[in-house]
Amino acid sequence: MNVTVIGVGSMGGAIVKGLIKAQQFKVSAMNPVNPRVSKQADQLGFRLVNKAEDVAGLKPDLVILTTPAPVTVAVAKQLTNLDRQTIIVSAAAGISHEQLSAALPHNIIANIIPNTPVAVNAGTIGLALAEGTPGDARQTIMTVLQSLGDVITVPESQLDIIGVVGGCGPAFVDVMMDAMSDAAVKHGMKRQTAYQVIASMVKGSGTLACASKLAPALLRDQVTSPGGTTIKGVEALEKAGFRFAVMDAINKANGEK
Repeated sequence: MNVTVIGVGSMGGAIVKGLIKAQQFKVSAMNPVNPRVSKQADQLGFRLVNKAEDVAGLKPDLVILTTPAPVTVAVAKQLTNLDRQTIIVSAAAGISHEQLSAALPHNIIANIIPNTPVAVNAGTIGLALAEGTPGDARQTIMTVLQSLGDVITVPESQLDIIGVVGGCGPAFVDVMMDAMSDAAVKHGMKRQTAYQVIASMVKGSGTLACASKLAPALLRDQVTSPGGTTIKGVEALEKAGFRFAVMDAINKANGEK
């Protein structure tokens, strides 16, 4: 399958890396002339074009738009020479099915909100499919996206909060990991060892939550034995307002004042 990514910035570059790592697709990209992107194309081995009108020549089965939201519709309008069978998947926050369908009325449209762990095929991807999307197109979209990580299908109205939790969430976890590493160093652990332990712990906790499908509170209860060290730590988190801080971070990132 031919997959073309349009816009090789932070997110587009992460998606390109993940697609190449998956080793299932012929990957290409479009980006205005940029030495960084040209170097990346040489290093990773994907074909690169610099104009939207040249994308049709790549013969993509599926196009992923990772352009900045303010220019996404304008870029879409430059893709009208694409084959009508080409599926368009947009990762531009705030750009609706309706807007993209107006620009590309003959193509199937889907909207996604991914996060940067797609680069290592461990992403969290919110997907909103247009009503009436045919089964074969749905399968094509899922094949591509599932190679990049976990896909959660939601109504289009919920993509913004998916973007906050899934997209901003890694930064919030990174802040927590950084603080934990400082505490570990204070108690004598080498910095790189602390990073390794904490990253492994976060990975394992997420994997267990996904595999068990248990509520986080139940998973917490499995670790907090009566009178033990963990429940004392949980008490300290509660005293410091940790739970409210996390909720407030989500609220603020979602636009609340």
